[in-house]
Amino acid sequence: MNGQVVGTATMNRNRPGPGGHVSTASFMVAPEAQGQGIGRALVLDALAWARAQGYAAMQFNAVVETNHSAVHLYQQVGFRVIGTVPEAFEHPRLGRVGLHLMYQQLE
Repeated sequence: MNGQVVGTATMNRNRPGPGGHVSTASFMVAPEAQGQGIGRALVLDALAWARAQGYAAMQFNAVVETNHSAVHLYQQVGFRVIGTVPEAFEHPRLGRVGLHLMYQQLE
């Protein structure tokens, strides 16, 4: 997109110590760049990074349940919702909505 940054990802260990075998990641895609496969490329890159680093799994701790495009993308690449914290996110239009905990085994 004309030399502009349109997406970013950060990948890390989800927890220190005995939980250090599980990775995590977070993503942002510019609104004008959404729907062009950038998010999918970032997620796939994060999964490849986690596998290359030897992580056993990847976990997302706070996926807003009303972010249907993100939830759908994560499910398409193998994540599953393993729990939802009700009303844990104050959505600017919808009020309080849940946060999903999403998980994918990598080994």
